[in-house]
Amino acid sequence: MLVEQLLALPVPDLRLLIVDDASPDGTGELAEQCAARSPGRLTVLHRPGKQGLGTAYVAGFKRALAEGADYLVQMDADFSHSPSYIPTMLEKAREHDVVVGSRYVPGGSTDERWSHWRYLLSWWANRIYSRAILGLRAKDATAGFKCFRRSVLQAIELDKVGSSGYIFQVEMAYLCERLGFSVLEVPIRFEDRRIGRSKMSVPVKLEAAWRVWQIKLRYRHLRPLAAP
Repeated sequence: MLVEQLLALPVPDLRLLIVDDASPDGTGELAEQCAARSPGRLTVLHRPGKQGLGTAYVAGFKRALAEGADYLVQMDADFSHSPSYIPTMLEKAREHDVVVGSRYVPGGSTDERWSHWRYLLSWWANRIYSRAILGLRAKDATAGFKCFRRSVLQAIELDKVGSSGYIFQVEMAYLCERLGFSVLEVPIRFEDRRIGRSKMSVPVKLEAAWRVWQIKLRYRHLRPLAAP
C-alpha cells in the first residue's frame, strides 16, 4: 500500500495528507482507516464531490501550510510516482525552491507500456507546445510530482490560481518560473498506474491545450518577486 511505503521513508517528521473528493470507490473510507492506524501522521481532507484537480491541490496546500509544513510534496496516489524519489527531492530542495520529478530530463523515462501516440502527445505538449507559448524552461511542464518550499506556496496567491483541471500543473510551473523561483528537474521513471484508469480523455486534452493561452493572458503583467 502506498501509505505504508510513504510512512516507512527515512524522512523525519513526515506527515501525509490525503485529499478525497467523495471518491465513489471507497477511497475516503480506506484513507480514514489508514489514518486511524497512524494517528498524528496521516490526515484526510474530505471534500463534497468532484471540484477539479486544481482545487483539490490548492485545498491540500492550504491545509498543509496551516499545519506548519516546511516542505510540501505533491504526488499521485496510484504508484505512478515512486515514493523512493522523495528523500532525494527533499535533499535537493535545500538548495532549490522547487524540485520536479521529471520524465523528460536525461535519465527520466515513461512506462514501456505507453503507446507511441501517448508518448508523442505528452512529449509534444511538454517539450514543444507549452514551452513555445509560455516560454517555459521546464521540460516536464505537466509533471504532478513536485516538492515545494513553504515560501513558494506562500508567495503564490493560491486562491487566484484559475486552473481546476490537469492544466493546473502547467499553471503552477509557469508561476514558479515567472516569479523567479529556482526550479530543478530530477529524473524519474513514470510508471503507468497500477489501478484505475486515466481521466485524460481527448476532450480534456483539447481543453488543456487552449487553456495554455488563457494562462499566458492571465499573467501577462506578472513580474518576478523582489529579492529579500
